[in-house]
Amino acid sequence: MAIIDKLITLVRGTATEAGQTIIDRNAITILEQETRDSKAALEQSKVDLTKLMAERKLASDKLDAKKAKADELGTSIQKLVAKGDQQALALEVAGKVASLENEIKADSTTIAGMDANIDRLHGSIRQAESTIEHLSRQIDTVKATASVQRAQEAIASRTSGSNAKLRTAMDSLDRIQEQQRLKDAQLDAAKELEASSGDGDLEKRLQAAGVVATDTAAADVLARFSKPAASA
Repeated sequence: MAIIDKLITLVRGTATEAGQTIIDRNAITILEQETRDSKAALEQSKVDLTKLMAERKLASDKLDAKKAKADELGTSIQKLVAKGDQQALALEVAGKVASLENEIKADSTTIAGMDANIDRLHGSIRQAESTIEHLSRQIDTVKATASVQRAQEAIASRTSGSNAKLRTAMDSLDRIQEQQRLKDAQLDAAKELEASSGDGDLEKRLQAAGVVATDTAAADVLARFSKPAASA
């Protein structure tokens, strides 16, 4: 059982970690949706507040009408009492006034509660608007920061790739230059081998020993043409 419990715990932990990774990867999208949901809830609160204010106005109008009716009946009672012979009717009217006054008292309490709720909702809406406005600004900042970070990551990635390509290019250049130097050395060696294997090297050594005449020079030509003129 202990092994099964640990396996279940492992699965739960892995699922939690994977879920958190998904949440972190989509944090901005989730935050924006939560903000939209908050705005929708705020708009619904405004609708509800408007309805409550409308109901309060209707209740207030009815209360004013009852107060006006109570005042009117009160005036009638005064007139009936003044006559002195309408006590029964005056009492009936007084009962009506008493009933209206009870309704007026209850309605006034209800309206006072509605006023308190309206004030509370006004405050809550103002607070929610301020919070959502602040949150929206922060989301813009977070999105801008994320964009900059993505750009920096892309630049870093391209720079890393560029550096790797530059290193490869430099290696290629070094190999080409080494091959060229090797080719030059091979050509020089071939020239030396050709010179030493033919008559060229022997001819140079005989000329140096004075056994073989060297190539005709300008001085020799001038000397040859000068001899006849001197003997004449």
